[in-house]
Amino acid sequence: MKKLYRDVIVWDAESQGARRCDVCTEGGKISAVKPAGAYPFGAAYEGRGATALIPGFVNAHGHAAMTLLRGFGEDLPLMDWLRKRIWPAEAKLDGELVYKGTMLSILEMLSTGTTCFADMYFYMDRVADAALAAGIRAGLSRGIVGGADGAAKLAENLKLARDYNGAQGLVNVQLGPHAPYTVPFALMKDIAAAAKENDLGVQLHWLETKGEWGMVEAGKTMAPEEYLEKAGLLGVRRLLLAHCVWIEKEKLPFYARANLTIAHNPKSNLKLGSGTAPVAAMNEAGAKVALGTDGASSNNRLDMWEEMRFAALLQKGVNLNPTLLSAECALRMATRNGAEALGFDNVGLIKEGFDADFLLIDLDRPHYAGWDCENLAGYLVYAGSSADVMTTVVAGETLYHRGAFSKLDAARIIAEGAEARKKLL
Repeated sequence: MKKLYRDVIVWDAESQGARRCDVCTEGGKISAVKPAGAYPFGAAYEGRGATALIPGFVNAHGHAAMTLLRGFGEDLPLMDWLRKRIWPAEAKLDGELVYKGTMLSILEMLSTGTTCFADMYFYMDRVADAALAAGIRAGLSRGIVGGADGAAKLAENLKLARDYNGAQGLVNVQLGPHAPYTVPFALMKDIAAAAKENDLGVQLHWLETKGEWGMVEAGKTMAPEEYLEKAGLLGVRRLLLAHCVWIEKEKLPFYARANLTIAHNPKSNLKLGSGTAPVAAMNEAGAKVALGTDGASSNNRLDMWEEMRFAALLQKGVNLNPTLLSAECALRMATRNGAEALGFDNVGLIKEGFDADFLLIDLDRPHYAGWDCENLAGYLVYAGSSADVMTTVVAGETLYHRGAFSKLDAARIIAEGAEARKKLL
């Protein structure tokens, strides 16, 4: 079915400023982007020059079902938070709990402008089921932790790929070793080999906290960068490294690789006292950076607009330099960079032939007074918020519009999520 979004203000990562356009979709694709006025009638939506149309946000790192653990284990450092609160609770999870927690997170993400999310967790077939039922795009991996059953968890992740990779064009599957301190080096090499054999990406936590490399057994004989090389991770199709707070700055050029993306999670890193990743220096070194929220238990929100604003302001503040990490750069990190990292190469631009994943944003609000096509990016990042999202579209389908969800029963999902949390905790 064809749809026309007439006289909207378009911005994407390839834009030199915003532009006033008519955007057509056909099925799940963008079929045309033309100057405003090209289509005189028949619009599905009338922008009237006061509605922005931008790519949907891509949450490049998270654990969706952790909405069930929101507020559980507050004000603890990462290792205490994991060992004393999170891991014991997660041991009680089952597929139905994960499904309900994921559905709860999808409500939150769609309403705040996220059209695609990464997830590394458990019972990932149920996460895939939730994403497909909701119509949202997802990059999914089974969280693999080492031990006697490490090989079985890898086999489970590979089965997830066989069953769901490419499903409805909405799901891509990666392999998900949790981190070097929870996955033995031999198993990490097996995961990298399996990823190459099956043409899959890999996502894992990397150098999140200051002292964690000392917990890595293989770290006693090799530096982090040597570890990536010897494990074979650099040779996988796509490598997504979450956090990267404690990469040594002189090593950043090592991470400037076409198949490697860093998923920056500024608010989770702050809340857990992990530090602030040197994102401005990463950009200067040529490394590609995307944005994520992490789980709702360590953030505690799944609001990518907030992550975008935090990312920009943090780099300016900690480096005492207001020119660093521009609004345009923050928007690119929140959209196109995350899509490419998760293997969705046709997502993240408002361009003919690309998947029709985008947001409509109300510019007719007090805090947008004075915007124009040259300064719109700055208005979006520094003045805007997810409350401005009117409509969320994935693969050409309107999934959220002005508080209503087209495919989801929000009241039921919220009630079931609350009951699932009671059962879990």
